[in-house]
Amino acid sequence: MPLVKNGKPVADAFVAVADEDTLPDAPVLVSATRLLAEGEALFARNHPVGVIWPNDKDVLLLEPFVDRLAVVALIFPKFRDGRAYSQARLLRERLGFKGELRATGNVLRDQFLLMVRCGFDALEIVKEGDVAAVEKEIHSYSVFYQPTGDGRPVPLRARLAAARGA
Repeated sequence: MPLVKNGKPVADAFVAVADEDTLPDAPVLVSATRLLAEGEALFARNHPVGVIWPNDKDVLLLEPFVDRLAVVALIFPKFRDGRAYSQARLLRERLGFKGELRATGNVLRDQFLLMVRCGFDALEIVKEGDVAAVEKEIHSYSVFYQPTGDGRPVPLRARLAAARGA
């Protein structure tokens, strides 16, 4: 699947590694099970480490690793299962995760903007034809009333700031 980061297609430097496989001499994406079992050994390597985190597992378990993880890939198993949105907000807003937050699985065009608003900066696109649409979709609105962790200003905060400055 194509990877789009910050609205642009990019090459994926990370290799997804199964639990029973030997780690390659490269940046890796491991399962939640492997990270929790072998965390210190994984981080002792000279390569970035990422994790593929299922949406039915408590994302707060990542707290001890959050400063060392390069990528957290959150899984959208089907269109109507949005638990990864909440996980993304928790990672960005509560745990302060600064690395790449990747949406994987059933990532669909009509969800691109909401994913970015929740803190995702990388999307594994299901349909090849949707890659070109990401930039347009994530900039389809310029004003939002709901604050989120993506840093875009909301009108209420702008008004309050203007009132304080006046």
